[in-house]
Amino acid sequence: MPMKPFADSSEQNKLPILNVLRQYLPDAEQVLEIGSGTGQHAVFFSREFPHLHWHASDREENHPGITAWIEEASLANLYGPQLLDVDQYDWPGQQYDAVFSANTAHIMGWPSVENMFRGVGRILRPNGVFCLYGPFNYNGRYTSDSNARFDVWLKQRNPESGVRDFEALCVLAEKNHMTLIADHEMPANNRTLVWKKRSPT
Repeated sequence: MPMKPFADSSEQNKLPILNVLRQYLPDAEQVLEIGSGTGQHAVFFSREFPHLHWHASDREENHPGITAWIEEASLANLYGPQLLDVDQYDWPGQQYDAVFSANTAHIMGWPSVENMFRGVGRILRPNGVFCLYGPFNYNGRYTSDSNARFDVWLKQRNPESGVRDFEALCVLAEKNHMTLIADHEMPANNRTLVWKKRSPT
C-alpha cells in the first residue's frame, strides 16, 4: 500500500468545515466529494457523519493516496475513490443529495470551473446542496493580502488558475439551477459557499 499523503491545510480546516456541513447534511444520504485530494477529508467527514454514504472522487493520479486513507479507515459508509475529471461529461451516474468540494476552484482553469458547476447541476437532486470551500474575491477585490499573494503564486504555477470571483460563481450556479443560500466566513481568509438546487417548476 502506498504511503498516505498528508496536507496540513486539510488537517487545519476540517473542524471549521465540519461545523458548516453539520447545518446542511443532517437529512442527506448520498454525498459526492469532488477532488478528494489526499483523502483526509473523506475519512474525517465519513466518520463524523455515519448516516451518510460519502463518495470520494478525484482524477486518477490522486487515487493511490486516497485509497490508502480509505483502506486504513475501513469505514462502511465511505466509498471510492471514483474516477472524476470535471472536464469529462461522463460523471457518476447516480444522483446525490449533496456535493462538497474544497480548494478546487482556484486550482483548475475557468472552463473547468464552468464544467464543474454544470456537472453538479446535473447530478444534484432537487433541494440538494453544493458546498464549496476556498478563497474567493468579492467585487473583483481580494479579501486579504495573503489571498492576493496566493493568487500570484497560483498564476505562476498555472496562468489559468487563480482565486475566483464570488459573483461569477453565483452566475454559474444560477445557470445550472442553483441558488446561493449561505456564505460562511472561515479561518485563514477562506469561505464556504452553499448553493441549493431549485425544484423543477
